[in-house]
Amino acid sequence: PAAPSEPTPPTLRAAFETAWARQPESQALLMRRDAVQAQRRAAAAWTPEPPALEISNKTDRLTRNDGARELEAGIAIPLWLPGERSNSGALADAQTAAVESRVEAARLRLAATVREAWWNWERTRIDADIARGQLDNARRIATDVARRAKAGDLAQADQHQADGAVAAAEAAVAQAEAGATTAQQQLKALTGSVALAAPTGTSPAEVEPTSSDMPIHPALNELQDRAAVAERTAALAAKQSRANPELTLSTTRERGAFGERYDQAITVGIRIPFGAGPRHDSRVAAARADAVEAQAQFALDRARLQSEREAAEVRVNAARTQLAAAERRATLARETRGFFDKSFR
Repeated sequence: PAAPSEPTPPTLRAAFETAWARQPESQALLMRRDAVQAQRRAAAAWTPEPPALEISNKTDRLTRNDGARELEAGIAIPLWLPGERSNSGALADAQTAAVESRVEAARLRLAATVREAWWNWERTRIDADIARGQLDNARRIATDVARRAKAGDLAQADQHQADGAVAAAEAAVAQAEAGATTAQQQLKALTGSVALAAPTGTSPAEVEPTSSDMPIHPALNELQDRAAVAERTAALAAKQSRANPELTLSTTRERGAFGERYDQAITVGIRIPFGAGPRHDSRVAAARADAVEAQAQFALDRARLQSEREAAEVRVNAARTQLAAAERRATLARETRGFFDKSFR
């Protein structure tokens, strides 16, 4: 039988995909898409509401019982108001785009959270490895100092100093491992189980995005689509100044008394409700207020995100400078350690 393959070490992409699958926006995405598609189909229908069947029967059986009978059957067809159908279609299109942009913005916010938790876990894991390495070095030095103190080459105070360094290193290891465990649990809270085992080695660096990768920020795209939905809602509310009129088509079959023949009649009518009023004004004003609020929020967030982008670029450049300096210090420290180690031996 073939040997069982080793589990694939977790990656940042796998952590994000696992976390996204657990998000409410991801689980409700298909249903939201179905809802906006249904609204688009409703806007493309011939009538704003389904037709209604009307049936009535009139008789004098419970009073005089002279044989008077009247049976009426008809259908009531709601009619679109002028401009209502086109505005309903525009609103459905805007809501479709808003659903997608909302998902992209949610994915972006989650990516920032997962990325921060992931690299915090990486950093604390490296800090724990460094602390354990320092503890190993302190123990080796303490063992060598104890041997030399026993031989009389070093004083007892030197051995106490070496033992104190071991104790300090042990405390540093405990603190670093606690930090790594806390960071692992924070990542596990997002992903569920992707952070149960530490990956081998160090995760590769992420590819830095360029300005051409994303022409518009997803958060701004979400606000822009929300503003479009609010504007389309206001336009539709302005057109819906009254209830939908109805076209009625009915047939009547009646007689006046026993022995008379039934007469057949066709009736065509239209029902036009009165319009306007405080309720309509309230809906239009509320929709326009939502549109103004979304546009103002878009302008504020655009300025905020631009400032955050510039600040992030400054931090990245500073981190590059710190990395170069740290690499030089590491090289000098390795050389100095070699000198001290050779001298001590």
